[in-house]
Amino acid sequence: MVTYNEYLKSILLQILESYEHLKEIQDKPGDLEIIKKELLKINGFLKVIANKIEDSKIPHSDFKPLKSKFKNYLENYSFEQEIETMAPLYQDDTHRIKNMRLKILESLEDNKMMEDAKGLLEKI
Repeated sequence: MVTYNEYLKSILLQILESYEHLKEIQDKPGDLEIIKKELLKINGFLKVIANKIEDSKIPHSDFKPLKSKFKNYLENYSFEQEIETMAPLYQDDTHRIKNMRLKILESLEDNKMMEDAKGLLEKI
């Protein structure tokens, strides 16, 4: 049986993998679909942690503030509609793709959210 710590660790790993993949994208035509896919994965996993994992089940003191950051991110950042609007018009515009990707990365790095996620992952 998987423990809560192992479950949280596997989710954090997937979030960080998608985050790293976003950082590595070269901003070529067609990359907007990859950005959208990785963003959807990240948002889905953030929602799982925010809504399904109870604070009391994770003993690390770093978890509760990180969970709060995840909830804050989900409430304040949404790029899906912007990507949907942008895709038909600018899917081959590398400058707009790069700007969208950088805005997404900036939002994920807000309040050291990804740095804190890496830190918690190392402690679990």
